Amino acid sequence: MFSPRVELKSPDQIRTMRRAGLVTRAALEAARAVCVPGATTDDVDSAGAAAIAGAGAASNFLGYMGYPATLCVSVNDVIVHGIPGPRNLEPGDVVSIDGGAIVEGWHGDAAITVIVGGDAAADPVDLALSRATEGAMWAGIAAFASAKRVGDIGAAIDDFAAREAPEFGLVEEYTGHGIGTQMHMEPEVLNYRARNLGPKVRPGMVLAIEPMLTSGGIASHTLADEWTVMTDDGSRAAHWENSVARHADGIWVLTEDDGGAAGLAPYGIAPVPLD
Repeated sequence: MFSPRVELKSPDQIRTMRRAGLVTRAALEAARAVCVPGATTDDVDSAGAAAIAGAGAASNFLGYMGYPATLCVSVNDVIVHGIPGPRNLEPGDVVSIDGGAIVEGWHGDAAITVIVGGDAAADPVDLALSRATEGAMWAGIAAFASAKRVGDIGAAIDDFAAREAPEFGLVEEYTGHGIGTQMHMEPEVLNYRARNLGPKVRPGMVLAIEPMLTSGGIASHTLADEWTVMTDDGSRAAHWENSVARHADGIWVLTEDDGGAAGLAPYGIAPVPLD
């Protein structure tokens, strides 16, 4: 039976979420631009915060369960929830940036991974790690277009990782989620194949799809700050995420400027906007 806890959105509500998604994208792009050698992770956070404020929106991370910043800025062996601070970025650092915005009570959430200094400064393994994680995200998003149940998304991510990046670890402890009037809502969106397929996919469902991969093992621990999650073996991690709507006529990636057209093209899927 379909869980009443899963919030289904009307077309107009999805349009508002699109606005929140575009502000989220602008914040991530502003943060990406300052991911240069010598910048601090505080600088990255400040750039995202300025973009959100400049759009007249609000951060959904700042103050969430006491979180002290606008963005999560996770460097190298930090998988997720890295707190910005005075750390200086160095060429070749792998930086995952996660953030979101609220517009008229509706949320956006997305993440990117950036290599400081660009591809030329990247270790080939790190570059492959980021690309594989992004690919796994798009595999999950593409699956959402025709999924019968939410678990089909995790199965697609798992299959992609096993086929295209078997040398990397697929993190299981942290998952995607529903999003709408809150940042984290039902249903949980696993990043791996599971026996429980979860609720049925229905028009009006909006999900944040966000795989995380590591260059080593998937075991992790949380620091004393109760936020920063690090790999146990010191291996590096990457994190990619988008918020995606499934409506009566198709899917629409709310946190991509092109609605997901480029990422979905290899799957023969065209996003369908409600504009």
